[in-house]
Amino acid sequence: MQEVRQRPARRSRVWPVTGATLLALVLMLLLVGADGVLAVVMPSLIAVGAVALAAWASWRSHTDRVAYEARLTRWAASEAVLAERLRLAGDLHDIVSHGLGLITVRAAAARLSGDPGAAREALSDIESAGREATAELRRMLTVLRTAGDSGPRLPTEDLGRLPTIVSDAGATGVRARLTLEPMGPVSPGVQVAICRTVREALHNVARHAGPSDVRVHVYRDGDTVVASVHDSGPDGPWPGTPGSGHGLTGIRERVTGLGGTLHAGPVEQGFRVVARIPDRTPG
Repeated sequence: MQEVRQRPARRSRVWPVTGATLLALVLMLLLVGADGVLAVVMPSLIAVGAVALAAWASWRSHTDRVAYEARLTRWAASEAVLAERLRLAGDLHDIVSHGLGLITVRAAAARLSGDPGAAREALSDIESAGREATAELRRMLTVLRTAGDSGPRLPTEDLGRLPTIVSDAGATGVRARLTLEPMGPVSPGVQVAICRTVREALHNVARHAGPSDVRVHVYRDGDTVVASVHDSGPDGPWPGTPGSGHGLTGIRERVTGLGGTLHAGPVEQGFRVVARIPDRTPG
């Protein structure tokens, strides 16, 4: 059963404590009589105490907010890693199902065939399918097993993979050009989300626009990592290939889970996808 990990809640006792203390100071002021030394000294002391209390409350509120944002970032990165585990599990299922299905069919063909040549060909196909499935299983199991405090290592989902992701899109006729600006350290969860966004956006271009020029721009804007994928639209009439419609929805959930935003829509003659994800990894 999958463990349900709730989004970290922001709890702070700063303002209740501040309110109670201010109320106590007000009551003290009301209890001071109009005559005597206390009537002169106490209001000044209370005013100084109120100012100090306000300064403390502001500092503590800022500290609590920074700590909460750090917890939220760790939680979002953990959720991204969990999503990656689930994706790998799905890929694992597909590989096993496809490989075993092919092996079963070819084994049945070899058993029923009376032609020695056809049987040898079927056995060769079985051997090839077995080797490919085994290699893929080993690769994925290696990723799943390398789990540390921050979750499994995802060597195929970091910003260094972006040039390969963009060049692979050329096989579909998409003419993509990547601009990857220096950004310093980027948290693993954000890197996964950026790679997923670029890959899904390029897939959408291939499905809906076909051969077209695409500009992929990934850069840092302060504490935010931005990925923009903008295509120029189809070169000519293009029928388009309908998809499941869940690709951008899944990317949007991943990006918003990290506290970011995803905007996708037509721009001029093309289509643009822009993901903005906060990342406060120290530089």
